[in-house]
Amino acid sequence: MKARLYAFLYLRGFKIWYSYKTQMVLNVLSWVLPVFTYYFVGTSLGRRLVSTTGVTNYTAFIVIGLAFQGYVSSVITTLSQRIRNEQLYGTIEYYLLSPLNVTGFLLYSALWGFVLNTVNAVVILAAGAGLGVKYSITDLPISLLIVFELIISTLGFAMISGGISVVVKAGNPISFFFSTFTSLMSGTVFPVSVLPTVVRDVSYAIPLTWALQGLRETMLAGAPLYSVLPILEVLGIFDIILIPLGLAVYRYCFNLARRRGTLGEY
Repeated sequence: MKARLYAFLYLRGFKIWYSYKTQMVLNVLSWVLPVFTYYFVGTSLGRRLVSTTGVTNYTAFIVIGLAFQGYVSSVITTLSQRIRNEQLYGTIEYYLLSPLNVTGFLLYSALWGFVLNTVNAVVILAAGAGLGVKYSITDLPISLLIVFELIISTLGFAMISGGISVVVKAGNPISFFFSTFTSLMSGTVFPVSVLPTVVRDVSYAIPLTWALQGLRETMLAGAPLYSVLPILEVLGIFDIILIPLGLAVYRYCFNLARRRGTLGEY
């Protein structure tokens, strides 16, 4: 296990990412610049207009949203892109022949995405602190529990996305949805309460919507455990459903590509 963690996290993850220093700098800038963009948008709109949406501190609101929406969408995109790269490099068959097996390849590939995007979230939260956002440290264990449940549900979606990448090669609808529509529908930069009723109902079918609500309550308002317990229960239900579903879809797609003889095609 240590050798695999070293290979996937350091050799295949950090070492390759760090070797392209220009891209690394651009990645960090892409994490931070949206924070300042929405900060100036919020200040230019004025507190009165922003407060009509029910948001008292817009900077704090969008910092939590950007940190964890990017966390979810980037992990899912990173994993599907990793599988896509293995197809392009012609190395995906070697993983299937190795003791790592199909599921092990998926889980170890997901680790770098989680590590890199944890750094992403920390950088955005630090930028928010520089803009005056105050975080509640007393409820840190509760916030971490919400993040953990969010990670589990994200892994379920990542499995589905990875399986679809094996079959469709390019144009993954799951990755596209989480990299674009979640910023609109999950309450990332404005409350879901301002959405039309139909869209709002769909947004509550996304785990990120519930997680952002819980994280804002614990990290910004210092809400106690009993206050966010319903959110933890909902996220737990998502986890119970998405992990088996993700595994089933991922394995089905791999077996389908094997039967068709298209596993290594790109």
